[in-house]
Amino acid sequence: MNQTAIFWPVLAQVLLVFIVYGVMAQRRYGAIRSGEARVGQYKVRTTEPASSVTVANNLINQFELPVLFYVLCLALHMTNGVNYLTLVLMWIFVISRYAHAWVHLTSNKLLFRSRAFYVGAVILFLAWIWFALHLLTVV
Repeated sequence: MNQTAIFWPVLAQVLLVFIVYGVMAQRRYGAIRSGEARVGQYKVRTTEPASSVTVANNLINQFELPVLFYVLCLALHMTNGVNYLTLVLMWIFVISRYAHAWVHLTSNKLLFRSRAFYVGAVILFLAWIWFALHLLTVV
């Protein structure tokens, strides 16, 4: 299998980060334009309007659990651990992150958001277990 295939889900995850940055810029600019916020309110997150603070919080989320995803993808590539199973797991993780971001940035229903988070977290945990077994040459 082509080991560089692991970078397609990485690129998809990176795209999500830039999408969230775009949404945040749009919401912040819109809040200032509508008079909902002043530029100075963005110095401290506690004074940021709700319309954009949710996006800022989601952006923080993109640098928490996904860091483990990025490291794992690089480790899989470096150890020739990329196969169909790892690719599927990484794509499911990325899809769960898109679902999590979508819910967080739209309805923000905690039930759906937490489900998307837990799916991604469990998938990533299983992928790390697979990686450990790969290093032990068990799989």
